[in-house]
Amino acid sequence: MSDALLKVEHLTRYFDVSKPWLNRVLEREEKQFLTAVADVSFEIKRGETFALVGESGSGKSTIAKMVVGLLGASEGVIDFDGHRMTGTAGAEMRALRRRFQMIFQDPFASLNPRWRVGDIIAEPIHTFGLMKGAEVSNRVGELLDTVGLSAKDAEKFPHEFSGGQRQRIAIARALSSKPEFIVCDEPTSALDVSVQAQILNLMKDLQDEMGLTYLFISHDLSVVRHMANRIGVLYLGRLVEVADGKRLFTEPQHPYTRMLLDAVPDLALSGRRRKPVEGEIPNPINPPSGCAFHPRCPLAMPRCKAEAPHRVDTATGYAACFALETQPA
Repeated sequence: MSDALLKVEHLTRYFDVSKPWLNRVLEREEKQFLTAVADVSFEIKRGETFALVGESGSGKSTIAKMVVGLLGASEGVIDFDGHRMTGTAGAEMRALRRRFQMIFQDPFASLNPRWRVGDIIAEPIHTFGLMKGAEVSNRVGELLDTVGLSAKDAEKFPHEFSGGQRQRIAIARALSSKPEFIVCDEPTSALDVSVQAQILNLMKDLQDEMGLTYLFISHDLSVVRHMANRIGVLYLGRLVEVADGKRLFTEPQHPYTRMLLDAVPDLALSGRRRKPVEGEIPNPINPPSGCAFHPRCPLAMPRCKAEAPHRVDTATGYAACFALETQPA
């Protein structure tokens, strides 16, 4: 059996952002497409946490939604435990779907305000026909206890809870179908800093107890450092570097990764100067030629404007940068 639970190969997603047909005819404009994700490939091993980081608009959440089937892929394939997910439907997809779940970014929007907490958590159990009758209520109570709430909370509505408690409810719902793989789309970004640590520690404890595998989406490098075994850095829909979770912070290979790390406040008070992130992400409808990062890159060379770099192996993983190709091995 392969160690890789999830494999993503050449994943691409386009969005049609054209004006209505009549406007295009009158204004003599062509269709316009936004490339949200471009040729992304990675794999996630069983029991590990693989994190995707990048600025807003880099394609993190789009990848998360494609992995769980909320968005279709324009190109590329997604394999889950050896089963092809792209293009799969019906009973085969339903059998796979029970094995992975998603925790959404906003706990205020992801829970139905008209449903009691017990019904929210029990929905996946009923959907996949896992239990019936009193077994469902017992399972809901167990899950609430597991995430640090009380079984009595099953009778309450979401508005009776704080943001951190709502995210615990969302985690309990994700666990109710007994999944092996959970996609976490910025699960703590909508929470207070004091609550974030509690939720992250809970997720790590659940991973250790249940052998869960996480795809963790975040823009917060401090959160990623705490959670991830391996980290993928996204820029304008492309994966520019993948590295070991600890070594990425001490040995960044790609110039964009270095730029992100230089902007992080120096909490260790080592005297390192903080540098703000320079420039802005280009328009994804009309991206730069060659390497999309070259307008902001301090190492840019003429080749960067003409060609898109291919990934090369590094000491910490791999990265896509022409500057790495010219360095001695």
